[in-house]
Amino acid sequence: MSNTEHAQAARKRIIECERITRSYNEGPGKLTIFSDISLKVNAGETVAIVGSSGAGKTTLLNLLGGLDKPSSGQIAICGEDIHRMSEAGRARFRNRYLGFVYQFHHLLPEFSARENVMMPCVLGGMSTREASRRAEAILGEVGLKDRLAHKPGELSGGERQRVAIARALVNEPDCVLMDEPTGNLDDRTGESVRRLIESLRDQLGIAFVVVTHDMGIAKSLGRVLRLERGELVEESS
Repeated sequence: MSNTEHAQAARKRIIECERITRSYNEGPGKLTIFSDISLKVNAGETVAIVGSSGAGKTTLLNLLGGLDKPSSGQIAICGEDIHRMSEAGRARFRNRYLGFVYQFHHLLPEFSARENVMMPCVLGGMSTREASRRAEAILGEVGLKDRLAHKPGELSGGERQRVAIARALVNEPDCVLMDEPTGNLDDRTGESVRRLIESLRDQLGIAFVVVTHDMGIAKSLGRVLRLERGELVEESS
């Protein structure tokens, strides 16, 4: 991206959370995971969220993705309040504007890499021919142009995670949410995934929100936020 394009991307707000709280009823009382959290993420920005196990990192990611609802507060994605949509509307919105990558790739074992990556396009109503073209292109971008016909069981752990990243990117989303994307990978493969995230962010202007336990990867990606004791605090560089 040119300097002008970077400046334009920076002005586009992708995520805006205002004072969100998530609580659960637990017996006669209430368990509050976090409260009054605010977060803003711009286009082309990478935000890493770190914190101890059980701090609520995945809960926060699920709220941002519309997979769970806040107890209070507002979440806008690309200017839209996703929690005012119907369930069907929210699903359509997620498929168009958001991509998801999990620690476990969740690829369909009976489908090839290309077929797995095609899935979001087909579900969105795209023709099979166009979906296949897009899947081949994005798999090439993540270095798997020679593995299109391979099923997940025929791929290495790093290759499977790259297929999952390609699937998250195939609909050209504004933001990709990642939950421990390198958690099950060795150091070398994890580093290659980190470089891939940076490259795709810089080339396509996609925002990434990455939950990770690896502070080395977190600090190398960009802004680092720590979720601890119910608060989200920016880490000093």
